[in-house]
Amino acid sequence: MSEVIIAKDELGSFVGRLLESYEVFGPVSRGGMYLFERISAPEELELSYKNSRLSPKGVFLPQSERMFEFTLAPGEEDRGILKEVPKEFKQRILFGIRPCDAQAFNLVDVNFITKEYKDPWWARRREKAILIGLGCNEPRSTCFCTSTGGGPFSEKGLDILLYDLGDSFLARSLSDRGNEILSHSSGKEPGEKEKEKVQKLEENSVSKIKRTLPVDRLKDKDLLELFNAKFWEDIEFACINCGTCTFVCPTCWCFDIQDEVYKNEGDRLRNWDSCMFPIFTLHGSGHNPRAQKLQRVRQRFMHKLKYYVDKYGNGVACVGCGRCVVSCPVNIDIRRVIEIMATDVCEREE
Repeated sequence: MSEVIIAKDELGSFVGRLLESYEVFGPVSRGGMYLFERISAPEELELSYKNSRLSPKGVFLPQSERMFEFTLAPGEEDRGILKEVPKEFKQRILFGIRPCDAQAFNLVDVNFITKEYKDPWWARRREKAILIGLGCNEPRSTCFCTSTGGGPFSEKGLDILLYDLGDSFLARSLSDRGNEILSHSSGKEPGEKEKEKVQKLEENSVSKIKRTLPVDRLKDKDLLELFNAKFWEDIEFACINCGTCTFVCPTCWCFDIQDEVYKNEGDRLRNWDSCMFPIFTLHGSGHNPRAQKLQRVRQRFMHKLKYYVDKYGNGVACVGCGRCVVSCPVNIDIRRVIEIMATDVCEREE
């Protein structure tokens, strides 16, 4: 592990050197919100952001992606045969991602990179990606990352972690790739003053996350007892099944596949989907096992907070970023749901 101090007036030069060799993605301002997009110049970066509206997950799993193409033209030898759409897998840097989003990538890997199955596009993009995180000096009131195995300055999944010291950044390398990236910097080694400031930043930031959730209790809860609990009626009452919570979530991985045809040419697309949509589980037979809103709301929370916990044993499928809390139009709060699920069901429903 190595550390260097990069003055803020030198950061542009540092990012400029990275742009010469890598595709760089970072937080940019778009219409009053922050999104992660590819940048072409250092000044596009907006590192003062609290968090992006959507997570950087889209860099690895685009909202809509052409998978295959085909022709239906009469007389063509390859008529009706799917052909993989050519893709480029270049070395990429995700600059300034929050630690919660880096942790989310590790959780999604559990679905897309397994012993039995590997999504080739997700896997290759992940292999080519270098993650430069930006610690959170000022967590939002909706953040609860310290309850989900992370923290404002968590190093999980990162190659470099940046600490904003005011007039400079302390950049801490966490991998060999991180060391290579910092070799592009002309920064100096930090002194005791900078190291003390880093420690105080971490302590102050953690102290600003006021809510501690009983996440560890979820693994001991009886699955069927939770599934059949009456409290789901109260939780689902306000939900309008808009799907916003799943689209802003960095750990949601559901997608749909559909074919689009224009004249004789067609594409097979992969699009983000949501378990909150009424037709998400609609079968070709017409049967829908989750036709009711209550069933869909329960599925969302049970998957993240119980099914995933029981299957993988590595905590909940949530990183505490708070995006769903901020974006829900009817104020359903996952923190409250965690507290309800973790409370003894019989005691609560007497």
